[in-house]
Amino acid sequence: MEQLAGKIALVTGASSGIGAACARALAKEGLRVIVAARRTERIEALRDELVASYGPDACGALTVDLRDREDVVASMGQIASAGWGEIELLVNNAGLAAGLAPVHEGSFDHWDRMIETNITGLLNISRLVLPGMVERGSGQVVNIGSVSGREVYPNGAVYCGTKFFVRALNKGLRLDLHGTGIRVTAIDPGMVETEFSEVRFDGDKEKAAKVYEGTRALRAEDVADTVVWVVSRPPHINVEEILLMPTDQASVWMTHRC
Repeated sequence: MEQLAGKIALVTGASSGIGAACARALAKEGLRVIVAARRTERIEALRDELVASYGPDACGALTVDLRDREDVVASMGQIASAGWGEIELLVNNAGLAAGLAPVHEGSFDHWDRMIETNITGLLNISRLVLPGMVERGSGQVVNIGSVSGREVYPNGAVYCGTKFFVRALNKGLRLDLHGTGIRVTAIDPGMVETEFSEVRFDGDKEKAAKVYEGTRALRAEDVADTVVWVVSRPPHINVEEILLMPTDQASVWMTHRC
């Protein structure tokens, strides 16, 4: 990680789960991390934790709604004015699933939340961070996708569609940024035990717990470890895609349970 030590990383969706784990792992490797999310109390608590562990310049907290383009523009201005503008690593982690229903019974609200967060939000922040990387001729984007961007399961068509978009965008960025020196990676995890299912089921913790019952899912830290490995490769290596699955999960619909 010598090539990134002391440089700035922006992690979206950092208030919990994979995003928070990535922030901790990157700060441990010496990067200065901006933790970005909508839940102010959570990211400020994470910032305080990382500052206490690694020093006053280790972390900054940014409350932002990536779905709101004006908010994203204003937030990037705040970052620049605070001296955190030269972002060398963007971890596009913010995303969610909402609902589990066939298309003909789906909720418009659920669809809007997924499309606006998983697609529009990702585009908004990428559009504003990438020009600086191009100007400097260096940087890396890590897009956290999903196995659901490779396989579709019943009642998940819209969520899967948003994750297929992430995979397509990852390849498109590789093509658009070819020759700039910027690396682009997609990490597609299988089942990860986080707040993901609780969000999907509108806060129903009992229903969410059944998703992981009797199986050994990935942990958020497993995905964070993978991010660290990807970004620590020598600059001439671009790890374009990783499919990261639990041993107990062979596909989106085949999971071994004890």
